[in-house]
Amino acid sequence: MANQPQQLELPAPRTYSRTEFTALRARVKGLSIATIARAYFDAETTEPLDVERLLRTMRDDLVTLALREGSSVLTAHLQASIAKHGEARLTPVTLQLIEEAAGQWATARPAMDHPLARWFRPLVAERLAGEGIRTIGELVAFIERRGGSWWRSVPRIGAGRARVLVAWLRRHAQSIGRKLTVDVELADSLAAASPIVVTTGAGQLTPLERLAVPAELSGTRGANRAPGFAYVRAAHDLDAVRAYLHRYDERPETQRAYKRELERLVLWCVAERGVALSSMTVEDCDAYKSFLKQPSEHFTGPPVARASRQWRPFAPGGLAPESQRYAVRTIRAAFTWLVHVRYLAGNPWQAVTDPAVVKRARKLQIERALSLDLWTRLRTTLADRASLTGAAGARWRAARALLLIMGDGGLRIAEAAAVERPALAWLPAEDETPASWLLEVIGKGMKQRFVPISDESVDAIRAHWRDRGQDFDAADAEGPLVAPLVVPPTPRARAKFGAPNNDDTPCTSIAAGCYSVRGARGLTQWAIEQLLEALPELPEAERRKLARTSPHAFRHTVATQMLASGAALEVVQQTLGHASLGTTSIYISPEQSRLRREAAKYHARLTQVDR
Repeated sequence: MANQPQQLELPAPRTYSRTEFTALRARVKGLSIATIARAYFDAETTEPLDVERLLRTMRDDLVTLALREGSSVLTAHLQASIAKHGEARLTPVTLQLIEEAAGQWATARPAMDHPLARWFRPLVAERLAGEGIRTIGELVAFIERRGGSWWRSVPRIGAGRARVLVAWLRRHAQSIGRKLTVDVELADSLAAASPIVVTTGAGQLTPLERLAVPAELSGTRGANRAPGFAYVRAAHDLDAVRAYLHRYDERPETQRAYKRELERLVLWCVAERGVALSSMTVEDCDAYKSFLKQPSEHFTGPPVARASRQWRPFAPGGLAPESQRYAVRTIRAAFTWLVHVRYLAGNPWQAVTDPAVVKRARKLQIERALSLDLWTRLRTTLADRASLTGAAGARWRAARALLLIMGDGGLRIAEAAAVERPALAWLPAEDETPASWLLEVIGKGMKQRFVPISDESVDAIRAHWRDRGQDFDAADAEGPLVAPLVVPPTPRARAKFGAPNNDDTPCTSIAAGCYSVRGARGLTQWAIEQLLEALPELPEAERRKLARTSPHAFRHTVATQMLASGAALEVVQQTLGHASLGTTSIYISPEQSRLRREAAKYHARLTQVDR
C-alpha cells in the first residue's frame, strides 16, 4: 500500500502586543536593554535578561514570517544578512518592512483577561493597579461602573490620558468583546454646566445642581402655595429647596444627607409623578413612600460621579426600612419649614405615617467592633508597614495615622479627615493626671468635645507630616493632621489644595487641604484590604470581621474597649460625643457570645429534664 502524503500544519505564530513591538523598535535603534526594560516593562516582574531574551525571540519569529510571506526583495535581503552574520541584522527600515509583511500574523489582539502591563506603559499600568485594576476586563468594568468621571478616582490619570485609554478600548472593542458606552467627562463643576430640563417620562435624570424643570411643574403656581407675603425669595420649588438647604451650609454632612432626600423627591415628582413639589397631596406622599421600597429601574444605578450621565438617585435594590423612615422624616421636616416661612400653605406629609421599622433590642453595628487582640495585631502590622520606604511606605504612614486617630479617639470618619493641627494640644501632668495629648473635635451639630489621643497616634501623625515635608512640632504648624501626599492635576483639586494650576504634573507636599470623606474612606478601605493580605494566619472568624470592617467600626471599638477596661459610661459618652447616655448604653448590652452561652445552659437543662 502506497504511503499517503500528509499535510503538515505549522503551529500558529506567537503574537506580540503593541508595547513589545515598540520595545523591539527601540532596540533596533540602539537603546540599551536596561533602558527598554525600565520604559516599557514592569520592573518588579520582568528582569532585563528576560527582556533581552523576549526581543531576540520576537526578532527571530518576525524574520521567519517575513521569509515566508514577504516580498522577494525583502527575502533576498534577509537571506544575505543571515548568510553573512549568522543571523538577521535589522535596521529601522528593514524592521518596518518586516512588520508590514508579518505584522498581520504576529500582532496580538487585546482580550478581556489580558493584563494591562502587556498593553500599556508601566507607569499607567501601575497607577491603575493601585485601584485594583489589573486586566483589560477590570478596566472596562471600572469605567462602566464609575461613568465619565472614572479617571478622577485614579491618582495621576488625567483627562487627557483617560481619553487615550477609552479611545484605545473602543478601537479594540471587537477583540475585547465589549464596547464602551461611556465618554470621558471633563466638567469640574456641575453648577457651571448648562442645566438639563427633566420632564415626565424623560430618559435623563440629573442632580439638583444642574436640574431644570418645565414651567408647568416648577411650582410657580403650585396648588399648595401660601397666599400673601412669603418670608423667602423663592419663585419656584427649586428655589425653595435650595433656600432650605442653605440653612445647613455650616453643617456639610447634614446638608448632603438632606439634599439627597429632597433631590430624590423633586426628581420623582417631575419625572415619575408629573406633579409639582408644591402641588403634592397626601396621595402623592403615600405614593412616594411606596416608591422608596422599590424605586423603578430608571431611578437606580451603581455609584458613579454626579457629573456622569449614568448617575441615578438610588442604588439598586431600594432603601432599607430605616432609610425609608429617615427619608420620610427628612422630607416632613423640610415641608414644615416651608410652611413656617409661608412658601407652602400646609404640610401634606403630616398625614403620612412613618414606614414600619423593626425595633431592635440593640444596635447590630456594635458587633463590628474589633476585639482587643485583633486591634492590637492590626496596630503592630500597621507599625511594621509604616517603616517601609518609598511611596508605599508613605501611604502606609498616612493610613496608620488615620486609623489610629479613629481607633484611639473614637472620631467619626468626617471628623478625623477634617481635624487640624491647632486642635491638638499637649497638656503636662497635673497631680494624679498624667501628661497627655488632647484633641479638640467639632462633631455633629457643631458640638465641641475634647478627646485624649495616645502618644502612638501622635508619633504616627508626626511621621506622616515628615512625608509631607512639614514640621509637626513647629510653633506655627498648621494644616490637617492627615492629608493626601499627591494632588491630582485637575483644576478642582488644584484649587482645593492651593496648588498652582499651570502644568499637568502632580503636586506633592501640599498642606492646604484635607482628605475628603470619600478619600479618607478609600484610604481606610485600602489599608484593610492590605492588612488582610498581610495577616494570612488570622482565624477565619476574625478574617471575616476584618473584611466587613468600616471606618465606623473603629469608633465602636473605642467604646467597647473603654467600657471593658472599666471606664465610666459618662466618660465614654463624652469621648464619642453622644447626645445622651442612652445612645452610649448600647455598648454595655450583653454580648452575643454571652447570650449564646446562657441560652445553651438553659437548653441543656431542658434536655436533662426530658430524660
